[in-house]
Amino acid sequence: MSTSVLDMSMSLDGYIADPNDFLGGDDGERLHKWAGLQDESGLLSGPAEQFEDEWNSAGAVLAGRRTAELMDHWGGDHGGLPIFVPSHRPPGPAARWGYPLVTYVTDGIESAMAQAKAAAGDKDVQVRGAYTAQRALEAGVLDEVQIHQIPVLLGEGRRLFDVLPSQIELEIIRVIDTPEATHIRYRVRR
Repeated sequence: MSTSVLDMSMSLDGYIADPNDFLGGDDGERLHKWAGLQDESGLLSGPAEQFEDEWNSAGAVLAGRRTAELMDHWGGDHGGLPIFVPSHRPPGPAARWGYPLVTYVTDGIESAMAQAKAAAGDKDVQVRGAYTAQRALEAGVLDEVQIHQIPVLLGEGRRLFDVLPSQIELEIIRVIDTPEATHIRYRVRR
């Protein structure tokens, strides 16, 4: 059975991007620096390798339209994975004709998640995008949330959980603490 997992880096004050869609810092990548840290032998350090293995073992991606378009649909696939984009509008030309692994789903988040889970089989569905994550929580189709909490205060930008329909209870299932980030994985209680 597939599990849907929102996996996001977030500042301590709840931001996932600055107002210009950069990830903070002078180089625009502050929130993701932890994922690229390497040890002296050139291998990923800390838990970054574990998370990369999790990301690479996913079976499908469910991404919000805005996120998918900002990322140019990851060039038509997300590391070879099919991408499902819930949207009320038809896809743009690149996604419509040039990206056969990108599917725009116009009949709601529930249908988009069902299609992504079917494509993923017994592998995870990686969820990308704050708005889509909020709608998946609202619809009861998001199973887990993994937050990489970065020790920085961005002060402004785009928040991950800006608008939720009500209180949502989570259960902590894993915590990995490093100097670069605290990685917390939650199960959504139903």
